[in-house]
Amino acid sequence: MALDQSALLELVEMLKASDDGEVMRKMLTTMLQALIEAEATAHIGAAPHERTDSRTTQRNGTRDKLVTTAAGDLTVRIPKVRTGSFFPALLAPRRRIDVALHAVVMQAYVEGVSTRRVDDLVVAMGGTGISKSEVSRICAQLDRDVAVWRSRPLDEQAFPYVFLDATYCKVRICQRVVSQAVVIATGVSADGRREVLGCAVGDSETEVFWTEFLRSLRERGLDGVQLVISDSHRGLTNAVGAVLQGTAWQRCRVHFMRNALAKVNKGHAEMVAATIRTIFAQPKPAAVRGHVETVAGMLEGQFPAVAALLRDAKADLTAFADFPHAHWTKIWSTNPLERLNREVKRRTDVVGIFPNTDALLRLSACVLIEAHDEWQDSDRRYLSEESMALLNPPPATLLEPRTSTTTVDQPALAAG
Repeated sequence: MALDQSALLELVEMLKASDDGEVMRKMLTTMLQALIEAEATAHIGAAPHERTDSRTTQRNGTRDKLVTTAAGDLTVRIPKVRTGSFFPALLAPRRRIDVALHAVVMQAYVEGVSTRRVDDLVVAMGGTGISKSEVSRICAQLDRDVAVWRSRPLDEQAFPYVFLDATYCKVRICQRVVSQAVVIATGVSADGRREVLGCAVGDSETEVFWTEFLRSLRERGLDGVQLVISDSHRGLTNAVGAVLQGTAWQRCRVHFMRNALAKVNKGHAEMVAATIRTIFAQPKPAAVRGHVETVAGMLEGQFPAVAALLRDAKADLTAFADFPHAHWTKIWSTNPLERLNREVKRRTDVVGIFPNTDALLRLSACVLIEAHDEWQDSDRRYLSEESMALLNPPPATLLEPRTSTTTVDQPALAAG
């Protein structure tokens, strides 16, 4: 006889209450194991010890897998196969970013600094009933992955171009909510590929912070840097000069434009912006630099502050002109970093206020690792190998001087 809805719900509550939920966990484990075995049989084409024409491989033991559910942690056995690989779709692993987000939300929840919004996220992400030990396990694994990635060597090849930028998030420090910067360094390697070189969390306004960050990149082997592209934070530019001596610095044209337009009323902003943009439309290095003075002269009468800003920034704003023309549009601003910044913000905005800086670094780094891996897997280069070769043209071949052949007059043969 079938049970009605109320009777079924009453039975569920009884099972959950009995033996502190142990019966429910055993039932769930049995069901999950049966589903895994069924999927493995379909994948292999045969049940255990069964002979079929459709068999594609053979079982080769099992491995344990810890599964977190609302009823608690369960352990199931995943069949291994001799050829290929098998992982049940029911337990498909989430991307590292999602695991990190899950860990951050759980950590906020467990540490008691969550808001109603975080509580709702916990439920929506299926985290009801998660234990402190489970949060610690997830965080520890992610922290190991992040530490390995952030300390990997960078000395396998040179990085002629390095981009530096920051995005800001809210963090709770000593019971106060403060703004902290996630600083990101990306580079273009000698073969034209992009890499995320590293990241850190701290106060991006201080020279000490930037110096420490850049030194960490140098200690990991960063070398061959010819141009750094960034905003004009004084602490950052001083650190670049101290740590990356002999490197040119390009002031981001987008950030410069914002600084210039802040000195102009809205009615004239578009006209001033269009005038400044003509500097970057010049075809030759000499024309680019000469046009800075031309534009400054045009704006000086009505906008003297903008003209002074242009003249002061001339060398840094036009540093790109010393590099191959094919690279100009890719190296005169930090725009290549904007997509990364947006993705970091998209993920961190879900959390809102991080419980500590470690949690912010964990999630941000996981976002960046995913982007870094995508760049490495892609066949597309940011800059072509041919154009990158123009940065370091091969030295002229020294030829041995050709020895002159001296003609010796031979005595005439006697006619005979």
